[in-house]
Amino acid sequence: MTFVIPPAAPPSVEVVGTDARFPVHRVYCVGRNYAAHAREMGMDPEREPPFFFSKPADALVANGTPVPYPPRTTNLHHEIELVVAIGVGGRDIPLANALAHVFGYAVGNDLTRRDLQFSAREQGRPWDVAKGFDRSAPVSAIRPAAEWGHVERGAIWLEVNGEPRQRANLSEMIWSVPEIVAELSTYFELRPGDLIFTGTPEGVGPVRHGDSLVGGIDGLETLRTTIV
Repeated sequence: MTFVIPPAAPPSVEVVGTDARFPVHRVYCVGRNYAAHAREMGMDPEREPPFFFSKPADALVANGTPVPYPPRTTNLHHEIELVVAIGVGGRDIPLANALAHVFGYAVGNDLTRRDLQFSAREQGRPWDVAKGFDRSAPVSAIRPAAEWGHVERGAIWLEVNGEPRQRANLSEMIWSVPEIVAELSTYFELRPGDLIFTGTPEGVGPVRHGDSLVGGIDGLETLRTTIV
C-alpha cells in the first residue's frame, strides 16, 4: 500500500514491565463521575446514566513530557483520572463480563480549556475545542490487570507545585469501571486499544506556565507533567 503523504506513527502508551507498547485506537472520557466534582461544576450529582465525550488519540502525552500551555485560553484546568485500557473489544458487553475486557489501568490528566468549555456549555455547543486540543491527555504507563489485578478503590490525588489540589477515593465514582465499560459498549463497538478516562474528583483548578503537576492513584505509576 502506498500513501500520498507519509502516515503518522500510531499513538501508543508504555506498559509496565515490558518494552512492548499498547497501541491506542480511541480515547473516550466520562463526564461528571464524582458527585463533589459535579457540584463544583454547578451540576446535579444525581445518578443519571453516564455521558461520554472523546479526545483524539494523538492528544496523548507520555509521562514526564512537558506540555505547552495551549492557545485560545486563559483558564487551563487539571483533571486527574483513572484510565482504563481495553484489551478485548465488544459491543453490548454484559456488566458481569465487563472486567474481562480490561487490559489494564493508568493515571491520566484530562487537561481542559475551562473558559471554552463553559462558553460551549452556555451556547449548547460541543466540547471539542475545550477537551480535544493538542497534547491535552498526559498519561502514565499502563499496569496490566493480569499481573496487578483490577483497580476498584484507592486514593486518587493531584498536587500543583507541591500543594494538594485534588484528593478522593476511586470508590467515590458514581459509575464503576464495569458499569462504564458496559454502558459505553452500547454506544460504540469497543476495540482493543481503546482508552477510557473515567472522570475526575473535586478540586479541579487552573494551571499556569511553569507549574509542576504530580498526580497518582494507589498501585499505579505517578504521573508527572510540567506546563511550559
